[in-house]
Order: sequence, then structure tokens, then C-alpha cells
Amino acid sequence: MKNSKQRRNTVSSLRILASILLLSGTIRITNQGNVAFAQDAAPADQPSISDEHTILSVPFGDDAIETILAALKSREARLLEREQQLDDLDDTLRDAEARVTEKIAELTEIEAKLAATLALADSAAENDLARLATVYENMKPRDTAALFSEMDPGFAAGFLSLMQPDAAASVMTELEPQVAHTISVMLAGRNANAFNVQ
Repeated sequence: MKNSKQRRNTVSSLRILASILLLSGTIRITNQGNVAFAQDAAPADQPSISDEHTILSVPFGDDAIETILAALKSREARLLEREQQLDDLDDTLRDAEARVTEKIAELTEIEAKLAATLALADSAAENDLARLATVYENMKPRDTAALFSEMDPGFAAGFLSLMQPDAAASVMTELEPQVAHTISVMLAGRNANAFNVQ
């Protein structure tokens, strides 16, 4: 009785084991068929190996390369536009610099002419004063003294300094003492540095 039970259990175990092995074999055969089918039928939208390029060991498809090239062309166009703007600005600055240089040359020429005119005016004024002093020298000392008495003492002192010493002395003797003193002080003040001998 015991042997018969053991025999039944062994048969059952063998059947279960056989079923498991059969199921395992079926699954393996099915999986191998699916893998073979998948390798044979590649999806149409997946790019083939011939459509891919490798850049720095990174694969890129044709679309990616076209996008990169478009971006590079756009960047190049922007750089060329910026370069043109800088060239235009450089031309503008050169024109402005040329105009400024031209204006400076004109102003320098005007300044030189003005300086010459002022020098001529100063020379003419000095010549006029020298002539007038000569006129006063040739007048009678009393008449010259009368004129100097009516003048500002500074003007009178200026004319006396241009006159010959003997003529100036004759005029001074005809002046009122107060007027003669004032003119003498002004003449001495103009030549004060001559007395500051170290």
C-alpha cells in the first residue's frame, strides 16, 4: 500500500516536471521566432545605418546635420552684417576726423592772420604814438604843458617817455608842480624795476 502511494507521487512529479520542460521549450521557440521576425522587419521610419553620420564619435542623422548647417549659416550672416556695420562706422569716423582736421587747419590759418593783424595794429598804434610824441616835442613847451595838464596823468607820462629828454624837461618845467609830481611818480613807477638792482 505504501509502495503504491509512493509510485503515484513519483508519476505525478514526473508529469509536472515534464509539463514544465515542455512549456519552457515552447516559450523559447516562440521568443526566437519573434527575435528573427524583428530583425527581418525593420521599421520604415527608423533611419538606416547609411543615413547616419558620425561626428566626434556621436551619430547624427541627415536632419540634425541640416539643422546645424542652417544655424551656422545664420550665424555667419549675422557676423557679416555686424562686420558691415563696423565698416560703415569706421568710414563715418574717418570722414568726421577728416572734417575736424580740415576745420583745425582753417582755424590755425585764421589765427595766424588775426595775430598778424593784431601785430600790425600794435605796430601802427606805436607808430602813431611816436609821431604824436614828435608833434608834442616840436610844439612850444608851454602849449604842450597846457595839453598835458588837461590829459590823464597816465597818458601824459606815456607821451613824456617817448619824447627826447631835453624836450620832456622843457615841458615838465611848464607844468603845475602837482601835475609834474603826479607824472613823475607814474614815470618812476613804470621804471621801478630798474632801481631794484640786487
